[in-house]
Amino acid sequence: MSVISAARANREGRSPRWFMELMDKISPDTLTVRGMVLDTEIIITRDPSLVQFILQTESNKWDIGPQRKEIWSPLLGDAIFTAQGDAWKHSRQLVRPQFSRDRVSDLDLEERHVQALFARHELQSTQDGWTGKVDLAPLFYNLTLDVSTEFLYGKSVHSQEAGNTASPNPIQSTEDTDFRTFGLHLDAGKETLFMKGIAGRWNGFVKGRNFDHHRDEVHRMVDKFVEGCLRKTQDEKSSEPDSEKKPFSLLDELAKVNQDPVQLRHETLQVLNAGRDTTGSLIGWIFYFLARNPNIYSKLRNIILADFGPSGSEISFQSLRSCKYLQHVIDESLRVGAPVPLNDRTCNQDTILPRGGGPDGTQPMFLPAGSRVLVSTYAMQYRKDIWGEDADKFRPERWEGRRAGWEFIPFGGGPRKCIGQQFSMTETSYIIIRFLQKYDQIENLEEPGPVLYHHTVTNRSMNGVQVRLHKADPLSII
Repeated sequence: MSVISAARANREGRSPRWFMELMDKISPDTLTVRGMVLDTEIIITRDPSLVQFILQTESNKWDIGPQRKEIWSPLLGDAIFTAQGDAWKHSRQLVRPQFSRDRVSDLDLEERHVQALFARHELQSTQDGWTGKVDLAPLFYNLTLDVSTEFLYGKSVHSQEAGNTASPNPIQSTEDTDFRTFGLHLDAGKETLFMKGIAGRWNGFVKGRNFDHHRDEVHRMVDKFVEGCLRKTQDEKSSEPDSEKKPFSLLDELAKVNQDPVQLRHETLQVLNAGRDTTGSLIGWIFYFLARNPNIYSKLRNIILADFGPSGSEISFQSLRSCKYLQHVIDESLRVGAPVPLNDRTCNQDTILPRGGGPDGTQPMFLPAGSRVLVSTYAMQYRKDIWGEDADKFRPERWEGRRAGWEFIPFGGGPRKCIGQQFSMTETSYIIIRFLQKYDQIENLEEPGPVLYHHTVTNRSMNGVQVRLHKADPLSII
């Protein structure tokens, strides 16, 4: 293993596969390897039993390690995804109640921003109903950014309206702040975070192009939300109680128990990074695979129309999870696309793994305190002995009657399992339904070739989602 080969693989769009190929070069049966990156030993595994052991069985002996905090904190601060021990427990206790079923079941939030996407990017179709070529990936990233910022801050950054000076409802901006560029600065900053991650404990030598500028812009915009929230909180304390129900925001809830503006910035930024990126990447992968499998698109659309009706029909939260084939499509996209292809833990004391050592990998392995293990969820989700000989194929039907275990952990597992899973799945399901109600066909327009990955903190298609769409006849009924 080397930093140079890892960086090259990332540049060539092979980063998630690179970890799998490291093990396959030894043997397709190799589940755990150990090697050196510069002067640091790293263990890489695709063994579900070890993953369960680390994330759940002996989770008290493992933590995220100091490097994540060191790498992430300049941009994203120190909060729930970088904190350890009691600090992490405190952050989780603050944030977790805000993702209750009652909070995420209000679909008006998703509906507003989906319709904003349709209005802002109304795709012109020819006489035969087909649109021109469009890259859906940035549309989904902007859409999920707008949903996430409104959920977090009570106001959307309206990234879908970037460049649209005639927007009817622009966010309140100052002369030196255009909130619609928020996503551009956040994405650019995270490119540097990934390269720092490759460099490991030598990450201080990785500076990144214009990183300081992108970081400062992200912080400045979030700080304006925080300042407004704290000012509003003080005003409410000095005024008569208002019986009118106010729209929910995570920032408002956190500010009830913590008025530290820096900590409020950190907590909301880290939740935003996790929620927006994973969901935006997932939705992109779903349409990436559907465009290459028109029969699956047609099957899913027929089921959606039967279960939810045509475009404009009301969708209930309860009905989302009951659509089994829709969930199969989402799960298969999580498996094949792997929006989060890597996870990592560092042992905080001397530890013995139950397997992974010896010539055949079945013997115990001793790890001294401070040892780092990378979990290649991507490689685990492509194992043919688990998923079948067609593991590299997109086939939602494989999920019929299947109950996944530790071989499939797109939202992590154990005590640190993602608390925003239900929010992400709800948003994803809703967006898919509205798109397939509106468009009855999709066609891939990308040149043939292998899947290429753009891997930073999360993982998406390097070439975007290049398609054209066919607008459904609103009068047609299946």
